[in-house]
Amino acid sequence: MIHSINVSDLLDPSFSMPVADVRTPAEFEQAHIPGAVNLPLFSNEERVQVGTTYKQVGKQAAILLGFDLTGNKWSGFIRQALTFAPDKKITLHCWRGGMRSGAMAWALNLYGFEVYVLQGGYKAYRRWALQQFEKEYRLKVIGGMTGSGKTKLLRQLKNIGQPVIDLEDIAQHQGSAYGSLNKLVQPTQEQFENRLAFELNRFSAAAIWVEDESISIGKRYIPRKFWQQIQQAILFDLQIPPETRLQNLVEEYGCLDKEFLIECTQRIRKRLGPDQTKKAITAIEEDRMDDFIRQVIVYYDKTYKKGIADRSPDLVIPVSLGSQDISLQGSVLLSAAQEQNNKSLF
Repeated sequence: MIHSINVSDLLDPSFSMPVADVRTPAEFEQAHIPGAVNLPLFSNEERVQVGTTYKQVGKQAAILLGFDLTGNKWSGFIRQALTFAPDKKITLHCWRGGMRSGAMAWALNLYGFEVYVLQGGYKAYRRWALQQFEKEYRLKVIGGMTGSGKTKLLRQLKNIGQPVIDLEDIAQHQGSAYGSLNKLVQPTQEQFENRLAFELNRFSAAAIWVEDESISIGKRYIPRKFWQQIQQAILFDLQIPPETRLQNLVEEYGCLDKEFLIECTQRIRKRLGPDQTKKAITAIEEDRMDDFIRQVIVYYDKTYKKGIADRSPDLVIPVSLGSQDISLQGSVLLSAAQEQNNKSLF
């Protein structure tokens, strides 16, 4: 049977069916519903052919061309669908819930699949995703100078079941000039937003932990209205000894390729200044990673202090973390958050 569902049905926690996106590989790569797999009806080139025919000749000619192009592919589509959904229950969508998903639904239904088709297709999900950034959320922000271990602590909270949105994981970037770590590949802006909306929806009723970020993470931008909520939320400012911060940064960045570190350092030359830039690059070349970190950390500390100064003092809660035990750090942070919550009740 073929059923029709909407975005709310698709995102309901009880709805766990595989989702197959029948758009082209290029469309899927640009952006897709988180968790979906690609089951393309047409290749990138075939999609162009069909679209051109639709515009220049008409709908019926485009449909005939579509059947010509897919004529000997239907058994392959069915076999591929079986790898995604061996129990023969699957959700399909295309761009607007039109001919492509309709054709695939017809074929899979004929084979015996129970098929659910998303009304409005990917376009409906995209519209829903953008709407999520207009909502108000209860946020608890983890701040601290570079090297404070914010990301590790955020992930510790996630491991113990706290509601967490890891913006750097979603953006696939650590946020600094060196944040790609010479290996991370960022998603498109559209896909970054799609996944962020998906994650926010999971915790819409909870108080969510996020890390303090600038509006940009690498080349990806946090939707402005959501970022403004981060800026206006209570920030738990991690207080870490300077030498511990230095050690953390050396461990994280000191092992990276020297040419990568030099290239990244040159990109922030204007912000570091020519003298500090030269000293930092020389330290990299001579494998003096402690000295390299000491040179660049001055800029990042200055930037963080400015950001803190722009916040209301009432919204900045210092949290001293003397221990490096991540479990203990998590307990201290949760205690600080509970204490702050108790104060807000009076």
